[in-house]
Amino acid sequence: MDRELILIGGGGHCRSVIEAAESCGRRIRGILDLPELLGCRCLGYEVIGNDSDIPRYAGDCDFIVTLGHISSPDRRIALHHLVEEAGGKFATVIASSACVSRHTTIMPGTVVLHNACVNAGASIGRGCIINTAAVVEHDCTVGDWCHISTGAIVNGGCAIGDGCFIGSGAVVRNSVSIAERSLVGAASLVTRNIESPGVYYGVPAKRR
Repeated sequence: MDRELILIGGGGHCRSVIEAAESCGRRIRGILDLPELLGCRCLGYEVIGNDSDIPRYAGDCDFIVTLGHISSPDRRIALHHLVEEAGGKFATVIASSACVSRHTTIMPGTVVLHNACVNAGASIGRGCIINTAAVVEHDCTVGDWCHISTGAIVNGGCAIGDGCFIGSGAVVRNSVSIAERSLVGAASLVTRNIESPGVYYGVPAKRR
């Protein structure tokens, strides 16, 4: 039987992860958030501690970082490191309505939310967010700490570097590579390789 989950971060993204976790039958022990939020609830689940309480739950629960990522993955990465230093382990949560090929590799700490698709041959790194209705097509590589946002499409054979954010409704053309820690704006179209980290948006996407 899967171990209970501890969710780290109790905001809006946490709500989406709770919905996904419930849909696939994962049990949730509680949430870690800011000290002043102790005892508050998110969709019925209590805030039972803060970051300093991670070691208390490392022995018998699995963790998911439920803090979102838009401009920077740094806080999410720091929280992952805190869990690892405490000897904790990460779960992988895949919503019941997500379509994930059995011919994929998805690393611990990643969440795949409702109606997302991860197709055959794709590889998803640690601590990623594959958000609602996002598509990661065949043979893509998505690095650690990436956020493929709502409705974004990463076409076949793409390589997305560590720590990237692909905005809502953005489209990445097939076989394109994107440098680590790049941010692609919502509704943008990436038609060429992005070789330097930065903020890119537009049709076609250009560095801004």
